[in-house]
Amino acid sequence: MNGFVAPNFGVTTAAPGAPATLGTSTAPSRPTVQDLQPVIIGAGPAGIRAAQALVAAGLRPIVLDESLRAGGQIYRQPPAAPGYTRTPATLYGFEHRKATRLHRLMAQLAPSIDYEPGSLVWNLADGVLDVMRDGSSRQVPYRHLIIATGATDRVLPMPGWLTPGVYTLGGAQVALKYQGCAIGSRVVFMGTGPLLYLVAYQYAKAGAHVAAVLDTARFKDRLVALPGLLRAPVLLAKGLYYMAWLRRHGVTLHEGVRPLRVVGDTRVEAVEFQAGTQTMTVACDALGFGLGLRSETQLASLAGCRYAFNARDRAWLPTHDAAGRSSVAGVYLAGDGAGIAGADAAELSGERAALALLQDMGRQVDPRHVRSLDGKLLRWQRIRDALERAFPFPDDWAAGIEDDVMVCRCEEISAGTLRASVAGQGTQELNRLKALTRVGMGRCQGRMCGAAAAEVLAHACGVGPDQVGRLRPQPPVKPIPIHIVMMATPGTAAAATSSTPAAPATPIASTTLAPSAVPAVAVVASAADTAAHDAARAVVPAATESVEVHR
Repeated sequence: MNGFVAPNFGVTTAAPGAPATLGTSTAPSRPTVQDLQPVIIGAGPAGIRAAQALVAAGLRPIVLDESLRAGGQIYRQPPAAPGYTRTPATLYGFEHRKATRLHRLMAQLAPSIDYEPGSLVWNLADGVLDVMRDGSSRQVPYRHLIIATGATDRVLPMPGWLTPGVYTLGGAQVALKYQGCAIGSRVVFMGTGPLLYLVAYQYAKAGAHVAAVLDTARFKDRLVALPGLLRAPVLLAKGLYYMAWLRRHGVTLHEGVRPLRVVGDTRVEAVEFQAGTQTMTVACDALGFGLGLRSETQLASLAGCRYAFNARDRAWLPTHDAAGRSSVAGVYLAGDGAGIAGADAAELSGERAALALLQDMGRQVDPRHVRSLDGKLLRWQRIRDALERAFPFPDDWAAGIEDDVMVCRCEEISAGTLRASVAGQGTQELNRLKALTRVGMGRCQGRMCGAAAAEVLAHACGVGPDQVGRLRPQPPVKPIPIHIVMMATPGTAAAATSSTPAAPATPIASTTLAPSAVPAVAVVASAADTAAHDAARAVVPAATESVEVHR
């Protein structure tokens, strides 16, 4: 294992797996099913721990990650560039030891895995992944697949949310971690969830001016959740510390607020909100905004996984058993992409999914270790229940949003347009709403607007969000260069691959291809645009952007 001694992960018998060489020809011959390496999508806490367990069993997994460096959003590493001197303790705070441990583990695993950073899995069909890297795409067949794609910010629109200077909480965090900069000189953070206070603390600790933290959750919500939060005393202590530290350093904290609007035309100038019976305004030039996290489930859907509505996450999620097995044989789910639970739970679920994979391959695993993992995961689910009670979803949002507020920024679809479809056309299902209004048909494929559109539709129909269905994703799940889509065959994975990048394309506006190519596909003009997107979203003040949280 090239000097790496893997710990025992409950595997009692293991045969060495044969390494494979990937993507070296434009039309590689497909190996037999028995020869295929297990594939892991995502190199956050879940993906790294899954890889570690498979390597310990003598296998050589392929690890595909969209980011350029492993760690996911929670332990995102800065660019590997000279002159970047921020220490792990500065970057990750209380979690710096966990972050350093995972980063070192990934470095130790490198000789024993096929790790491909900067790789976007944009399609999945019939046991084959379409993977874009360095401006070209190729196919990666699989027999066993662990999907650990993490989560992204959940955003509910409000008046002015598209004003330059508005960012998601994740976008604000990646600016600080990856770029080493703040999103503004006077920043307000608004929304709810543990990430709200963490990001505000990280900004203030780094020397940024945090004008206020505005939480939609109420103090009594935390009191109700306190018995459950006592199951995680360290987590609770950290949250209380962040809040106390912010107050001690002069940051104003408001609880139980209702966001009203972002003030400003060409740039954020202030945030207006309601606190009790008072309407208040806080001056700022940037806003970090988010209402918890939303699982990234597009690839699980393309894989054919069965879904069920999760009331706690207020979302449709792919179903899975306690070990992470999905409804599709050979497909396993781990981390926040299978349901929001946090980085610690993601590590456990990644290892558990890998052990399930090994069991399904006929390998023996230690049942005591499996039971231990299952018990720890169950404990984290109970903690997650308590966190949801402490930071509840503002389920009255859809009732108060004005008709002229833009819900889908890609296609410029307002809340009033969605309501008009219900009133005039009797629309009661989300994909029907998409077909009639184009909501969710743009560049983000509903990743940003889907949750809000479902809430507006459900309220207009007088039902819960579980009654209006979920958006069915179409490939590509994220924007890709147009030349790659032009090589795709309708209804299948890409028919052609290339081992060399295509010539740079002339910059053009985003293009939507006709259904004869790939249905409802928004693409970008060049590979450079896609590669730069993750970094640019944190520094370009033109619009709100979301950040993938790979856990």
